[in-house]
Amino acid sequence: MIDRILYLALVVFCGLTFPSVRAEDYQAANYQGDDYIKYWTEYAILPKRCIVHNDVDVIVYSVFEQGYKQCADDPMGTYITPVGTFLNAYLNEVAQKNEDAGNDDYEAPYASFYTDCTLVEKNGNQYYVKVGCTDGTSQSISVNIYKDNQCETRDTTYGSDDSNIDASDLQLPFKQCQQCVNWVDRNDDNVDDQYYENREMNAPLCSGVWAYKETCDRKCQKMGLERNRDGWNTSDKILLSILGVFGTGMLIAIVMMRRNMSTKDALLEEAAITAAGLQQGHVIAIFVLVIVVITVFALLNLKSITWTLLLIMNTVLFGYLMKLTIDSGVSTGETVIAPDGTVIHRGDSDDDSSVESGVPDKPHANNGTYDADLAAKELPAIT
Repeated sequence: MIDRILYLALVVFCGLTFPSVRAEDYQAANYQGDDYIKYWTEYAILPKRCIVHNDVDVIVYSVFEQGYKQCADDPMGTYITPVGTFLNAYLNEVAQKNEDAGNDDYEAPYASFYTDCTLVEKNGNQYYVKVGCTDGTSQSISVNIYKDNQCETRDTTYGSDDSNIDASDLQLPFKQCQQCVNWVDRNDDNVDDQYYENREMNAPLCSGVWAYKETCDRKCQKMGLERNRDGWNTSDKILLSILGVFGTGMLIAIVMMRRNMSTKDALLEEAAITAAGLQQGHVIAIFVLVIVVITVFALLNLKSITWTLLLIMNTVLFGYLMKLTIDSGVSTGETVIAPDGTVIHRGDSDDDSSVESGVPDKPHANNGTYDADLAAKELPAIT
């Protein structure tokens, strides 16, 4: 009897001491894990691509804690969820949006019936189909063909496991930030007190995929990346080749002109380089370094900085080539540089000067001789 009394007293004491726990909170803490999210109002989700991970078609997506930033900040994590599960959650959200808009005629796309492994008979043949990734791209969904009723062995009899079932209405919003909770204007008199809380807790897409998520590690995140998306296409390669050939031609011309450079011009150029605190070897090293840097950036598909450096290098080469061309003309006497910087060809200068000067080409006949007429004139007498 005493033991029973002590047990009841202990139960009453615990009930008064510890706060009560609601059933949903207990279920969330024990069945949803430590990362359970109760209210989704501030969250956003970004579907990235569809990949095959461990022989399973999955959707790679990131979840963001601050949805108002439009998925521009760092995500709280990147995860994967099977395509069928992700698609069901997305279709539930689409249905909710149509309900909010008053569209009672909305029907899910026909291909949505294949989010689970389904037996299909056609032309007397039986095969299994299930939604998955489209072959050749990570940004599309297709209905794939399998040989077994678990949809684990892909049927590539015709070279691809994609079926001809139309899945164009079943595409996910890849690379488009999606708010977890979507609000609509409603008259508060027409909704109950639990409407807003239910809306925050039951986010069809985010909560639907969060319950079945797996962490996507670095290797997983590298899968399905479209490496050629920002790479060099055919037009880029042609333009790169043209600029490369143009720069190489100018470099060859510069080397040949420097070989024919006069000693005076070579000494003046060397003096200018020394005045800048450099030596000829430094200039060559800098030029080689720029070429190496451009090559590295091109291999890394950094197009903007590659184009910028390549254009700057060609502009510098062109300017230096023009300088050598003008200097070589001046040194040979073919051109003259006027005080205002204008380049004048010597042949043209001689013609102009002979016309404009007005000085006779032939000297006067009496220049340097005694004139007889002057002798005939009467000179004043000298007293």
